[in-house]
Amino acid sequence: MISYERPDDAGAKLSEYFIVRSEEPETFLRALTAALGVRGVVAKRRFLYRIGRTRVHLDEVEGLGTFVELEVVLDEGQTPEEGQGVAEALMGDLGIEDGDCIRGAYIDLLEVGEG
Repeated sequence: MISYERPDDAGAKLSEYFIVRSEEPETFLRALTAALGVRGVVAKRRFLYRIGRTRVHLDEVEGLGTFVELEVVLDEGQTPEEGQGVAEALMGDLGIEDGDCIRGAYIDLLEVGEG
């Protein structure tokens, strides 16, 4: 399971994440479901590429379409502003404009029927 903490804004943002591994994923899922309920299910296929220190995620999301996410991994001592510069340069190289950026998570888009 990966939990993200980040602002719900469009565009570049600093995020922190926590990874929990389980030897019993089905038991883990049942426990989470019992404790928190299920908000929804996001079915996706992710292709992961690396360009330098940037992880490029190409996601095919059922009911929504295809998306790209750029995740710049900061070096020790590198500022968020420097990472944002890396992301913006790569966005330019890929032809991604600021107006192409979306806000929220896939589950948010599915709930409001954006797909």
